[in-house]
Amino acid sequence: MACVGVFVAYLPVTTVSVSLPTIQRSLDASTADLSWVTDAFVLPMAALILTAGVVGDVYGRRKVFQAGLAFCAIGAAIALSADAAGSVEVLWTGQAFAGVGAAALLPATLGLISHAVPDPRERSKYVSMWTASLMGALAVGPMISGLILENASWRWIFLAPIPASLLTMAAAARYVADSRAAGSRKLDWPGQITAAVAITALVYAVIEGGGESFSEGRVLVALALSAVSLVAFVVTELRSESPMLDLKLFRSPAFSATALVAMISFLGLIGFIFVLSLYLGQVQQLGTLDAGYRMLMFTLPAMAAGPVFGQIMHKVSARVLITSGLLLATGSLLSLTSIDAHTSFADMSWRLIILGIGFGAVFAPMTATAINSVPHQLAGMAAAGSNAFRQVGAALGPALMSALLTTKVTDALPGRLSDAGLGAEARDRVTGAVDSGGFGAVHGVDLGADTPRMLHGFTEAFLDGIHLCLTISAAVMVLAAVVSAVLLRKPRAAAPTPTPRVEEPVLSR
Repeated sequence: MACVGVFVAYLPVTTVSVSLPTIQRSLDASTADLSWVTDAFVLPMAALILTAGVVGDVYGRRKVFQAGLAFCAIGAAIALSADAAGSVEVLWTGQAFAGVGAAALLPATLGLISHAVPDPRERSKYVSMWTASLMGALAVGPMISGLILENASWRWIFLAPIPASLLTMAAAARYVADSRAAGSRKLDWPGQITAAVAITALVYAVIEGGGESFSEGRVLVALALSAVSLVAFVVTELRSESPMLDLKLFRSPAFSATALVAMISFLGLIGFIFVLSLYLGQVQQLGTLDAGYRMLMFTLPAMAAGPVFGQIMHKVSARVLITSGLLLATGSLLSLTSIDAHTSFADMSWRLIILGIGFGAVFAPMTATAINSVPHQLAGMAAAGSNAFRQVGAALGPALMSALLTTKVTDALPGRLSDAGLGAEARDRVTGAVDSGGFGAVHGVDLGADTPRMLHGFTEAFLDGIHLCLTISAAVMVLAAVVSAVLLRKPRAAAPTPTPRVEEPVLSR
C-alpha cells in the first residue's frame, strides 16, 4: 500500500510535464504560467510535508494516508475542469489540491514502512521498493499523457488519479494497520506557518523575478519576506517543546548530508524535466506520445536501477553510491548540451539512460540513509524532513530554469533573428510579440516568406536557453556530489571502553 500511495502521489509530475506545450497552446499561457502549473503542485508538498508527518504521528498514519488520497482525487477532478473553464488558474488550483495530497502521502507511506519494518537493514529493501514505485509513476506518466493527447483533450490526463486514489483508499481501509509515533508530539502551527511563508515567498520571487525583473519591488519584498520567515522558523523550532522539525536531527552528519543532497539534486532533476519537456515540444515539435517515449529512456533505467542499488547498499557505502550516481548524472547532462533541433531519438536515448542509472544510484541510498541515521522513534520526522528538503528543491527547479530560460532566450533572440537574415522592422515585431505574449506568440506572427527564417532564429535562441539550463543543471549535480563526498562520511567507531583490570586475590598457603 505504501508503494501504491507514493505512485499515486508522483503520477502528476511527468503526466503534466510532458503536456506543458499542449497546455500552453490551449490556455494561452506564458512560460511563467507554466512554471506555476508545476510549482502549484510542488509548493504544497514542500510547505506541508512536515506538518503532515506530525499529523500522522499524532492522529495515525493511515488516516493521513487516506486523507492524502482524497486530496489527490479532488485535485485531479478540479484540474479536469480547467480546459472547459479555459483558465490556467483553475489548473493551478487543482494542482495545489493534488500537492496537498502528495504532501500527506509521502511521510505517511515512509512512516508506515518504518513502523512495519523496524530493522534498518530489512527496511532498506522496502525503501528501495518505495523509490522504485516513485520512479514508476514518473515513467508511466508520459505514456498516459501521450496516449490520451493522441486521442482526446489534454484535460483527460487528470482522469487516471481519481479512480486510482479512490480504489487505494478502499483497500487501505481494509489492509493497512494504523500506527502512531511513540511520545506526545503536538502540532506546531508557528513552525508550519513560517516554513510555508518562507518557501512560497522564495519560489514566487524566483518565478516572478525571472519573468519580469529581480529589481521589481514585489520581488524584493518576497525575497525579504522569505529570509525573515526562515529566521523565524529556526527560532520557533529551537524554542518549541514539540517542534515540527527537530533541529537536533542535523547533529547527524548523515541526515544533514542527505537532506542537502536531496534538495540540490531535485532542483537539478525537476528543473531538467521541465526544460526537457519544453525542448521536445517547442524545438523538436514532437507529440506528447513521442515525448513520452524519450522520457522513458530516463525513468525506466532509474526505476530498474533503484532496487539493484538498494540490494548493495550494505556492501557499498551510501557515500560512494550517491556521489558516483550524481557524477554520472553530471556527465549525462553535460553531454546533452550538444543537442539541437535535429537530435535523433537514438542519439538522445543513451544520454538519458545514463542519467536514469545515475539517479537510480542516488534515490534509494539517499532516502534509506536519512531514515536510518536517526533513532527509530524519529524515523517519521526524518522521512518528512528529507522529503521536505527534496520538495523545496523540486519547487525551485522549474522556477529557476524558467527564469534562466526566459532571460537567455529574450537576450539571444534579436541576434539570432539577425543571423537568420531578418531586418530591423521584422526583428522588432517578433521581439515585441514575445515581450507581450510570451514564447508561444512567435507562432502567431506571420512574416510571409520570412516566416521560416523567423522560426529558425527563434529555435536557435530557444536552444541557447536550453543549453544554459542544462549547464546549470550539471553544475547543480556537481555541487550535490561535492556535498555527498565531503559530508556523507561513515561515523567513526567509538573507542572500546577499557575493562577495569581485576587482580586475582593471593591465596595464602
